Amino acid sequence: MIIITGGAGFIGSAMLLELNRKGEENIIVVDDLGSTTTEKWRNLSGLAFTDFIPKDLFPDLLERNALKGISAIIHMGANSSTTETDADHLLTNNFGYSKTIAAFCAAHDVRLLYASSAATYGDGSSGYNDDIEGLNVLRPLNMYGYSKQLFDRWAVKNHILDKAAGLKFFNVYGPNEYHKGDMSSVVYKAFHQILEKGSLNLFKSHRPDYKDGEQLRDFIYVKDCTRIMAWMLENPSVAGIFNVGTGTARSFKDLATATFSALGREPAINYIPMPETLRDKYQYYTCAEVTKLRSAGFSEAFTSIEAGVKEYVQHYLSDSNPYLDIVRAPYNA
Repeated sequence: MIIITGGAGFIGSAMLLELNRKGEENIIVVDDLGSTTTEKWRNLSGLAFTDFIPKDLFPDLLERNALKGISAIIHMGANSSTTETDADHLLTNNFGYSKTIAAFCAAHDVRLLYASSAATYGDGSSGYNDDIEGLNVLRPLNMYGYSKQLFDRWAVKNHILDKAAGLKFFNVYGPNEYHKGDMSSVVYKAFHQILEKGSLNLFKSHRPDYKDGEQLRDFIYVKDCTRIMAWMLENPSVAGIFNVGTGTARSFKDLATATFSALGREPAINYIPMPETLRDKYQYYTCAEVTKLRSAGFSEAFTSIEAGVKEYVQHYLSDSNPYLDIVRAPYNA
């Protein structure tokens, strides 16, 4: 049996689909579906799993060893808001909750994959190398990133990563993210802004070495993320912390152009001043180093932003149904 925490969320539900595609249905979903206004429950529609456990009940079940036959826990559940100001909540929800899961996996020889984050790299001045030895020099820019770094460091100290894999996700986009609000991807926001206004606003650059719209990110399609995780389940000897990105930095202008192209429109981009409150914390460049992942044996090609955005826009976002049922579209990219 496989358990997915955050299984109704963006990456969690995409991973549930990935497992279903491989014939796996003996899966328990752990999550908090929230109010009906978020409609997050729709991410589970059409997907196969054996049971659903509310997030708050799960730690006690683990501590009592009440769930039998667990082969793996895919821990995607977390508060992923980079603007969250309640530090105590993040420590409890992202750090403490993860420790309970990791301790159970270590004690019962259960394979653990967990979500870390590229937010742990802060402004990138220390690079984007996913070697464990470099964890202590990283300085996250927000409490979310710090909560993830705290767990990474705890996992190293307690030898969790001798057998588990921590995944530092970079800029993920794709279906089933509609419930994320301000934390949804640039593609999702761009699509709706283009339909509403016919144009797209991007931040101006406030550094002379970057032109407007040429700020760079490592954008990765969610289906590439789930392929990596499925491969890690099939290769339990792969352990440690790994970047989950493409290893190629692309500009926001590139992403915007791909979105206009997928809609069959000519680009109409407006460059607006970046709020002063963001300028000191803004990252102009992020790019995953994926040498470690490749050396471990993952050899599949990553989806280009042109191909990924085209599938996302044309097979999901452009559908008349406002909810992005990930099982409806062909698994092409």
